[in-house]
Amino acid sequence: MPQSTTNNWSFQPLHRQRSTSGYPQHVLNTVPETTMLTTPPPTRKPLTIQIAGVASAESGHKRRFLPARKKPKSAMKMLADTEREEALNLQIEFEWVLRQEVHAILKQLRTILVECAHRFPVPLYENEGKKTEKFILTVSPDQLKAVLTLTGDAITQADISFKLCKAPSQTQRTSITHDSPWKLQQVQDAANHLQTAINHIDDVDDSYHFKTSDEVLHVIGNILDALQRGRNSLLVPKKKPIDELIKGRNMKSLVPNLPEDLAVSFYLQSHKLIIAVYQLLNNQGTMRFDSRQAEASVQWLNDVLLLLMNGQKLCQQLKDKISVFSVYKDFTVGSRSPSALSY
Repeated sequence: MPQSTTNNWSFQPLHRQRSTSGYPQHVLNTVPETTMLTTPPPTRKPLTIQIAGVASAESGHKRRFLPARKKPKSAMKMLADTEREEALNLQIEFEWVLRQEVHAILKQLRTILVECAHRFPVPLYENEGKKTEKFILTVSPDQLKAVLTLTGDAITQADISFKLCKAPSQTQRTSITHDSPWKLQQVQDAANHLQTAINHIDDVDDSYHFKTSDEVLHVIGNILDALQRGRNSLLVPKKKPIDELIKGRNMKSLVPNLPEDLAVSFYLQSHKLIIAVYQLLNNQGTMRFDSRQAEASVQWLNDVLLLLMNGQKLCQQLKDKISVFSVYKDFTVGSRSPSALSY
């Protein structure tokens, strides 16, 4: 069916229209360029231009305001904010430790040390002292034996017998009487150091507010030093040359006096009371000495050492906790801007 030239919108190239094939040729009419199109082009919406989230007035639409996007924080800024917040939390905890926990620990420490003082056999913090105990120190077979009475920090009575190295069949005897007791200086030294530690605690008023970590560390350092000296007095007896032992003041307490080549020593080591006997020997012009010793366990010594150790542990825990804050030297109570940190 022939089509109207005005309604035919399709066309084919002329070389196909002029094909010499045996099929009937269908010539498609082309649309003249001057012919008016009867079908209108599709309607398109006008272009809307948006600048900074505001639609242009040419669009004919109502203006719509969009919130501007916030510029994301940089990684360094976020890290600085996090560190600043951590520093503020650390300072708040630091102030609480200074005002509350330090005093609570000092009070707990004083309770431990006063209990330790009550175990001493000498007058100390409402402790009457002068506790009397009897001990038997012996080494079989009858090489050394001492039956003694310990009253406070002194041996007030003792019967001592021992065999000599150069004469094993001979037994030497001596004694200590109430008139001339044997002083154990270690007990009094340990008690004095314990008294010093308690005094350091009493010097801190309950209403005093610590302001820096250095103040706390100074007090704790003094207490720890006194406790360590007290423990060392009982754990590590002072060593003396044998000549000094022979000429020592305590040797004059022995009745009868011993020959000049013999010496006796009483001392404390850990939880033990020890007696040692020394004898000087001349071996072809070379001087040496032989010794024997016997020991007995003392219960109050064990209790005192345990309480001193507990006090040291408590002090060390507080010291370690305060040392965490000592990095921030500029932290002071009432300050809310840690100047130790800068960004």
